[in-house]
Amino acid sequence: MSLTESLDPRFNRLILGNAQIEVLAENCRWLEGPVWFADHGLLLFSDIPNNRVMRWCAGQVSVFQSPSDFANGHARDREGRLLSCLHHGRAVTRRELDGRVTVLADRLAGKRLNSPNDVTVQPGNGAIWFTDPIYGITTDYEGGKQESERPPALYRLGPDGRLSVAADDFIGPNGLAFSPDERRLYVTETGDQFDPATERHIRVFDVEENGHLRHGRVFARISPGYADGIACDEAGNLWCSAGDGVHCLSPEGETLGKIHTGGTVANLAFGGRHRSRLFLCAGTRLLALHTNTRGAHEPFANRP
Repeated sequence: MSLTESLDPRFNRLILGNAQIEVLAENCRWLEGPVWFADHGLLLFSDIPNNRVMRWCAGQVSVFQSPSDFANGHARDREGRLLSCLHHGRAVTRRELDGRVTVLADRLAGKRLNSPNDVTVQPGNGAIWFTDPIYGITTDYEGGKQESERPPALYRLGPDGRLSVAADDFIGPNGLAFSPDERRLYVTETGDQFDPATERHIRVFDVEENGHLRHGRVFARISPGYADGIACDEAGNLWCSAGDGVHCLSPEGETLGKIHTGGTVANLAFGGRHRSRLFLCAGTRLLALHTNTRGAHEPFANRP
C-alpha cells in the first residue's frame, strides 16, 4: 500500500521511495516520549499505562526502567543525561551519568506541578523547556488521580536553575520543538481530553535571547486528529503526529505531505546513524521510517 502522500513537490525530496515503515515493537499499551541515544545506538520510549520505559537497540526490545513513575516525555541535556517527565511523580528529573536521579522541578511557589508531559532542551544555552497539563492526574490509566494545584502551563528551567512560567494561556500544553535557529518554539495545544469540541492546534512563539516568548500565534491545525508530539528537521519543516500518522509542515505552516500508518501517532523523534530515521510511537506499536532529511537538533554536545 502507499505509505506516503505528497501534497507539495517539496515533500518528494524528504522521503525515500524504497523505504518502508518498519514495526520495531508491538503489544504495548500506549507509547510516548521517544528519545535517541546516538552514542549507544538505542532509543528509549515510554509505555505509560504499563508504567515502564522501554529500550530498542539493534533490533531488540527490552525494559529499561520499571516502574517508571508513569514517565512520559524524555530528552537529553547537553551533557548527555536523560531528562524525564513523570506523570505520577509530578516532576521533571535528570538521570545522572552514574545512575542517580535528580529532581529538577516539581513545584513552583510552593505548589506542585500537575503532570509534566513533554520536554526539550534549547541547544544554544541548555535551558530546559517542558509542558505541564493535567492529563496524568485526571485518570488512573496514565498516572493516578490527584488534585491539581497549578494551572496548566509551559515552563522554562534556565541554565541558572531558575524555574519560571513561560506561557500560561493553555488548556493542555503538550509537545514542543525548537526551530533549527532556536528563534521559534512550537507548542501543541491538545485541550481538554474529555471534550471533543475543545480547541486543538499548534502554536508558535518567537524566542528572545533572554528566554522570554512573544508574539504567540496559531501556526497550524492538524486533521484528522490533532498534533501531539512534534519535531523539526534541519530545513525547518515541522513533523507532527496526527490521527492518521504523521504530517509534514513547511516553516510557513503548509502541509507538504503525510505518512500514513493506519492509525494514530502520539509522538515521534529523529534518530539513527545520521538522525534521518523517524521513530514513531503509534499506539501499541513502535514504528520507524528512513527519510531523506535529518532532525534539527541533538543537544548532547559529545555525540559521535
